[in-house]
Amino acid sequence: MFAKALSIQGGRVYCLDVVLKAVIHKAQEGGYWAEVPALPGCRTQGESEEEVLKNLREAVELWLEAGDEVANLAAGEKVLELVV
Repeated sequence: MFAKALSIQGGRVYCLDVVLKAVIHKAQEGGYWAEVPALPGCRTQGESEEEVLKNLREAVELWLEAGDEVANLAAGEKVLELVV
């Protein structure tokens, strides 16, 4: 995964374009399912390759948004955002 461009808004840095590797599988029962190995649990499905790609983009966006909601940090712990 890598960022091609950055934007700073309200003191936060946002990636404008992120490249991730995804694996698309043919489902045994028909259709397709896909996963992003770099994002644990980020999976989706669709009846066609076009649909699974559309759903995959949404799944990645939701996975990344969910990462903003970190709870139950122990005293002294903090979350850092990195771009490498």
